[in-house]
Amino acid sequence: MAQTFPSDTFINRELSWLEFNARVLEEAEDASTPLLERLKFLAIFSSNLDEFFMVRVAGLNEQAFDESVPQDYNADGMRAVTQLEQIGVRTRELIAAQYECFAEGIVPQLAEHGIRIVSMDDLSKSQAKEIGTFFQEKAFPILTPMVVDPSHPRPRYHNRALYLGLLLRRRSGLGPKRLFAVVQLPQVLPRLVPVEHEGEQHFVWLEDVIASRLPELFGGFDVEASAPFRVTRDSDLQIIDQESDDMLRMIEERLRARRRADAVRLEIAAGADEAIVERIVEQEELQTDAGRGTQAYSEVYSIPGPLDLTSLMSLLKLPNREDLRDKPFVPQTPRGLRRHGEDLFAAIARRDILLHHPYDSFSPVVEFVSRAADDPKVLAIKQTLYRTSGDSPIIRALMQGAENGKHVTALVELQARFDEAANVTWARQLERSGVHVVYGFMDLKTHSKVSLVVRQEGDGVRRYVHLGTGNYNPATALVYTDVGLFTADPDIGEDVSALFNLLTGYSQGHKWRKLIVAPNDLQNRTIELIEEQAKLASKGKPSRILAKFNALVDYRVVEALYRASQAGVPIELIVRGICCLRPGLPGISETIKVYSIVDRFLEHSRIFVFGPDDDCQVFFSSADWMPRNFYRRVEVMFPIESSALRKRVLTEIFPAYQWDNCRSRTLRSDGTYERVVPAKDESAYRCQEKLLEATLADAKTRTQFPTNGTGGAATAQLAAAEDDG
Repeated sequence: MAQTFPSDTFINRELSWLEFNARVLEEAEDASTPLLERLKFLAIFSSNLDEFFMVRVAGLNEQAFDESVPQDYNADGMRAVTQLEQIGVRTRELIAAQYECFAEGIVPQLAEHGIRIVSMDDLSKSQAKEIGTFFQEKAFPILTPMVVDPSHPRPRYHNRALYLGLLLRRRSGLGPKRLFAVVQLPQVLPRLVPVEHEGEQHFVWLEDVIASRLPELFGGFDVEASAPFRVTRDSDLQIIDQESDDMLRMIEERLRARRRADAVRLEIAAGADEAIVERIVEQEELQTDAGRGTQAYSEVYSIPGPLDLTSLMSLLKLPNREDLRDKPFVPQTPRGLRRHGEDLFAAIARRDILLHHPYDSFSPVVEFVSRAADDPKVLAIKQTLYRTSGDSPIIRALMQGAENGKHVTALVELQARFDEAANVTWARQLERSGVHVVYGFMDLKTHSKVSLVVRQEGDGVRRYVHLGTGNYNPATALVYTDVGLFTADPDIGEDVSALFNLLTGYSQGHKWRKLIVAPNDLQNRTIELIEEQAKLASKGKPSRILAKFNALVDYRVVEALYRASQAGVPIELIVRGICCLRPGLPGISETIKVYSIVDRFLEHSRIFVFGPDDDCQVFFSSADWMPRNFYRRVEVMFPIESSALRKRVLTEIFPAYQWDNCRSRTLRSDGTYERVVPAKDESAYRCQEKLLEATLADAKTRTQFPTNGTGGAATAQLAAAEDDG
């Protein structure tokens, strides 16, 4: 289908992503955010940027400078080299703002609370002695001084590892008169080295410790200059179109190759000697302003402070600093599972159960698999695994089920980006325990979150299903907002069985009863649902589209939304990250509003509502509205058919996001975001805080869901009774 709207009605995907990371940075800049949580957001900003360069910028590099690589189609019409130029400009602006926030905002406040990152020159005599002992006993035995000359080939700089680059002058002994050398900072050592100080917590950057002792590593040489640097490499693991009879072994080989991939970014301390910069640029064949036919793009980033602020995450674990962190909370037992002593499977058989994490506990999901592993009536367990935790209770339960003689199948997605190595390890362990492990398809990632338990009941079997928008990871379930569904619906059970048959045996031809599956028909069905609302609006009938998800990129869906807006459909989109749609364009998207919420929990749930309250269809999904989700992944969108659960979505979950005036930003048609703030007659309303309060209150007193006092529609009770689910 040809594009029907002009390119200037679309926002560039990569620039939109950078604006999402800018919103992450805003949380670090926000003085109302607890101090250590501000550090967390600074670290997340850096981690996000790393991944962006390793994947997105690396891909643009290939398109821009390798004639054999075809250009991706972009609805906004921007060429790869132009995107790189604009990415460079915006990234440098954001990095400057990040380090200003760190140096002028956060560091002084840390000091006020007795947490200081000090320089070597600021150490007292006792502290200097302590650091000296640390260097001699813990650092020096590990460090390897590496010179680079014809007889000592340069080391291959590891992706995102931190190094010191040095210029040396020989004072005596062997070796050339001048040398370039490097020292890698060991990752087994703390990046922020603690040092004793009565009444306060002091730290020294590891690179400063090592830089102060470089003459001990290079005896006979004077250190003329040194600077920390860091190289980011292309880390997108591509296996499509490769042939192998063992996907597991192929992934392992690609992981090894990833460590040797091309460099896409050099970060080096501001003020570094130009000779050091030039040496690394030459070694890594990096792009500078004057290379490859573009004058506006450079892969060299001068950093005005300590490199790699992801290391700040270590400070979040400081003991006895609860006053500087978010208030802890305890996830609650989901509604519908609160009958004392009721068996989990009996509860699911009685009615569908909605889980809203992290407000609702993830424990029932773990219990679902764990209980199935030990239940003598359970015949089979089938599970998709995209990402999971380091010490996964889900994995342990699957292994236990297999050891108990049940038929256990696990689809482990080996291509889950940056979790490939962990998933290879899990796959090996599951296989050794007797679990039947499959890896999905060569050219499709299995991104759907599905768990199936087949149980003998009476003369037949009954299928119990969990479907979700998040991963089977108890750790992230505490910090990501996601939704899930427990159901024993026979049609969904039949569809889920067919889905696993497709994943494990290419079995096709099933007529899907309730699930909508990608890559089969998710995109087409999504557009149909949008068009149905457009038809209603064009006939003067009530219509509506509400959607909450992570990214909107697919141009066909964007155009369907534009046509629905032109027909008069009220559309509200809560898009956490990338959004290529421009709202508020006259005659095109005037009825569309787009919000983004970045807060304490990562907004990860995907919820879709089509139609007015009395006649709406509600879906949860593992998929965003992106080409990769529609075409290159196995995804599942599933209906919420219980009237009580639909009511909860419409009167509790969506209103909270719509009313937020503390952490919500509105997307403007020019691609920029404006933070929503309370009006003079409004009280502050922070959706995550209100949802948490409501969950805690409901668990105790069944109170009404709080309103924002701004004239919004009144809401119903969270649940009239537990049986309402």
